[in-house]
Amino acid sequence: MTETIISLETVNPIEFFGVNNGKLDILKKKFPLLKILSRGTQIKLSGSPEQVESAKEKIELIVQYLERNGHMSENYFEQILGGDDAETVDNFIDRNPNDILVFGPNGKTVRARTINQKRLVQVAEKNDIVFAIGPAGTGKTYTAVALAVRALKNKMVKKIILTRPAVEAGESLGFLPGDLKEKIDPYLRPLYDALDDMIPADKLGYYMSTRVIEIAPLAYMRGRTLDNAFIILDEAQNSTDLQLKMFLTRIGANAKAIITGDLTQIDLPKNQRSGLEKAARILRNIDGIAHIELDEEDVVRHRLVKAIIRAYDRDHRENGDVHPQQHWRDKVQKFDRNERSDDKKEASEDKK
Repeated sequence: MTETIISLETVNPIEFFGVNNGKLDILKKKFPLLKILSRGTQIKLSGSPEQVESAKEKIELIVQYLERNGHMSENYFEQILGGDDAETVDNFIDRNPNDILVFGPNGKTVRARTINQKRLVQVAEKNDIVFAIGPAGTGKTYTAVALAVRALKNKMVKKIILTRPAVEAGESLGFLPGDLKEKIDPYLRPLYDALDDMIPADKLGYYMSTRVIEIAPLAYMRGRTLDNAFIILDEAQNSTDLQLKMFLTRIGANAKAIITGDLTQIDLPKNQRSGLEKAARILRNIDGIAHIELDEEDVVRHRLVKAIIRAYDRDHRENGDVHPQQHWRDKVQKFDRNERSDDKKEASEDKK
């Protein structure tokens, strides 16, 4: 048996232990073979040398994080306790306070948390249109909304417009109860959830009532010119070719747009093709338009989400199916080859 005492004097004990010891309970569940006691600003660990050392390392990482940032959510707390690889540790500890995108309610910090999310932030700062494609749980929408809120707070834009196709598997708007707003709101709920994390409720209500922040179905974008706005098209894989073209041609002066989508979860009827695959392919070589691919390594939801995505990918391979995202990559490569070939032909004709 080994015992060790860790001092928490450099951090707020409530931030470490959590409200009603919520985080302490998570720690005990993660290390059930240890005896863990908390007294004031100290925590005592008793158990096998290996278990004590492992728990000590994780606790010290959490203390380092709290010393730098002051706050850690229960979700972050649980993830760092469960992360065994160096990349997970680096992701938590090597965060720069300057990387914070938004300060949400109650001091919550919102930032890019993975390599590709950070790349999304970087390319969005340099380009006016960004395509962010990847599986569920990779933070595409959340990061995009954080960028939009930051742009609004910094007065870089005058409004935020969030939109998505009102398409879901096996359902129709006409079958849902209520008026039009009540029918549409369930489809837009993920956007509301992201905003709730970043803007206090009273201020968000004011922004919504004054249309500084607007959330609407994609169909409502037709005929508009969107100036001085940060525009996000979410779930773009469920937009048709014509819908996506319509959206992209709405973008006006001093506007930025991020288009997010998951090519593995297309809910359009079988006789309709997703417009996202084509748009992301044919627009990839235009200056000012950037493309980011996220993968299962960027998943920031429950740890099982990453395992689920990998299981589906493995099933695709074992059954000889072409993964939708790989199918898109193959088309992109073919398109790029044709583009280069056309450029060579034009250059040859110019010389003649």
